[in-house]
Amino acid sequence: MTTTKQGQAATPIPVGRRVAQWRMRRRMTQQVFADRIGKSKSWVDKVERGIRKLDKVSVIQHIAEVLQVDPAELLDGQETSLASGNAVDGLEKLKAALACHAIFNGQTDVLRLPKLEEIRRQIEHAWLTYGHGKYPQLVRVLPNLLKNVQQLHTLRPESGTGPVIQAYRLASTVLVKLEEAHLAWIAADRAVIVAGNDRLLAATAALSLTQALRALHQNRLALATSLAAAHHITQPPERTGTTEQKSVHGALLLQAALAAASNGDPATVRELLRQASGLARQVKNNETDQGHRFGPAAVELTQIITQASLGDARQALAQHEKAIQSGQWLHLPAEHRAAYLLDITRTYLQTGNMIAAGRSLAEAHRTAPAEIYYTPSARALAAEVSRASTEHAGLSNFTTTVTAT
Repeated sequence: MTTTKQGQAATPIPVGRRVAQWRMRRRMTQQVFADRIGKSKSWVDKVERGIRKLDKVSVIQHIAEVLQVDPAELLDGQETSLASGNAVDGLEKLKAALACHAIFNGQTDVLRLPKLEEIRRQIEHAWLTYGHGKYPQLVRVLPNLLKNVQQLHTLRPESGTGPVIQAYRLASTVLVKLEEAHLAWIAADRAVIVAGNDRLLAATAALSLTQALRALHQNRLALATSLAAAHHITQPPERTGTTEQKSVHGALLLQAALAAASNGDPATVRELLRQASGLARQVKNNETDQGHRFGPAAVELTQIITQASLGDARQALAQHEKAIQSGQWLHLPAEHRAAYLLDITRTYLQTGNMIAAGRSLAEAHRTAPAEIYYTPSARALAAEVSRASTEHAGLSNFTTTVTAT
């Protein structure tokens, strides 16, 4: 909130004027700025003059990204419906795309269908978008991508199987993030069905299915599913497997360990992490995979989270402080780091360390803002931290934004 020289509250600077101020600080003309956010110059002019209202969280978030500022800098503590109405633009279209199988898409125009290499490029870019934690952008492109891969799979099953599985996995993974777990389960289940008897594709699809089951709090099913898929991919024995097979196998073991921890089974967790650690030493960090990152760093973070889940919070936090100092930490995707930091924030709260909880939450927000803005449980966590640690520097602006009603 803007204040007068006497310390009294003054009228907040309108959002449009703040956009104009930051645009000029970044030395952008209205036309350049309009091009970067995908709007017309007239639209930008109306927003900056207050003729057009900015009331969609996805638009504010996108503008903030282009201006390279925190969304709170644009809002300046003004009330907005960012918390109760953080629905991602395009989510309804994504739901409709999942409800519509390829057979209902009508006659396919083969000439207008993107080439296989173009579809693969789009999928690769979509995974990168997810890894950077840019969920609204991913949701916007998924409906058309799903339509294309469904039609490609119908026309050319052999070449279209991999892309359609990846598209379903993308949909499932981002829906888990947005806490649409039932829809995530449907998308993941379709990926498993399409994979058929292909061991690697089936195991890869099972990763998304396991994540969806865990989001639904079906931890026993998640454990059984991940272990079955891990066993399936080890035929023939893993010592003859490719790096990708070992990476998927290891990622499945980590999912199984998380499920086992939620079930309160420390012996199973220890054994699964032991096996995963052995695989991690073989593959190091697999940077070519899609939808999962497996290696020593991923194993270590899973060990920390499972320790905390099983009740050993102080030991988990001691290990956490060492883990984030390692060189591997910053090589993890922003999405992975932000989600992990939210888990650590909860752990700090359990131990009563409110300042550390605030710092961890602030770091998660800096790493991937959408991880908080579009996830109800994360916004609830931000509200809890805000209540417990109101004096922590840097928290007040964005917790106000996130928790506003």
